[in-house]
Amino acid sequence: MIVGVPKEIKNNEFRVGMTPSGVNSFINNGHTVLIQKDAGLGSGYKDSDYSLVGAEICDSIEEIYSKSEMIVKVKEPLKSEYPLIKENQIVYTYFHFASSEELTNAMIESNSICIAYETVQNKDLSLPLLTPMSEVAGRMAAQQGAKFLEKPQNGFGILLGGVPGVKPANVIVLGGGVVGSEAAKMAAGLGANVTIFDINLDRLRYLDDVMPKNVSTQFSSHYNIVQAIKSAHLIIGAVLIPGAKAPNLITKAMLKDLQPGTVLVDVAVDQGGCFETTHPTTHQDPTYIIDDVLHYSVANMPGAVPATSTEALTNATIKQGLDLANKGWKNACKEDESLKLGLNVINGKVVYKAIADAFNLKYSSLNELF
Repeated sequence: MIVGVPKEIKNNEFRVGMTPSGVNSFINNGHTVLIQKDAGLGSGYKDSDYSLVGAEICDSIEEIYSKSEMIVKVKEPLKSEYPLIKENQIVYTYFHFASSEELTNAMIESNSICIAYETVQNKDLSLPLLTPMSEVAGRMAAQQGAKFLEKPQNGFGILLGGVPGVKPANVIVLGGGVVGSEAAKMAAGLGANVTIFDINLDRLRYLDDVMPKNVSTQFSSHYNIVQAIKSAHLIIGAVLIPGAKAPNLITKAMLKDLQPGTVLVDVAVDQGGCFETTHPTTHQDPTYIIDDVLHYSVANMPGAVPATSTEALTNATIKQGLDLANKGWKNACKEDESLKLGLNVINGKVVYKAIADAFNLKYSSLNELF
């Protein structure tokens, strides 16, 4: 199979779909790998690093798409890429369809095979291809929150960990999954007073056992959240419903209850955000203020640390990527139920129900394809 890796074009996106190590694995399995010129520079990989393991370097993104049977990316295709995607071409990337009707319709029209990293799901409900970026984003959420709490950034002006004789900041983490637990660990490590909210009591019991003593847990209800946010300095949104739009846990009306300078970091922005006032921002212009509350909602947070996140992503996606190339998407998905759940849009049909529900589109069962 001819596998193409284009250069990412999203604002300040420095990751690349595959490391030289990943390319080497595809080459050793008998595949041809095309890398767009300078695609890996942001992650620290030169074209020569790819050439040394057998990749072919292409000058343009158009060449990558036109020659490849399978595209391996990091972020969803942008508008300029829509017309480049071909019928029956496998596109293996993060899509987050539920946050963009335009993207969904474009991929339906392309008649391509869209396999989304974020909906590949194991029997234990874990999300193996999303997990590494969730780990990065969760840790970054605490870092960015700490930075934007500084007064010159229009934050509250409080140090997360305080100092002897001065109380630390209060941090609320909405969601106790991978993002939430990583954010809580980082904030707790900086000395903050952290509370994790979740609706899963078993998860809260687990977190209560493993988290540091400055992390507490609370059942997530509207009433409990309303009470807690009044004294919060940093609120991290880390709620995920696989493939579906995130629920709005903090509404615009609730902002009046927050202290001026409170920082909201919405890691769920890729899925529409869990704050009503969330809209996607970029690393270039990451924040905005509504009702004296600072919002940080960069849609590709791990793109700021590509040396870490590109390697972590390839480690996670390489096995099933090779299966797709070695066996073809149908056989690979027949043999791997986890990968099968990654199928979102196939030859113009929406085969992931949460996406169809988000935009009132016709849903086609995977049973019709297998």
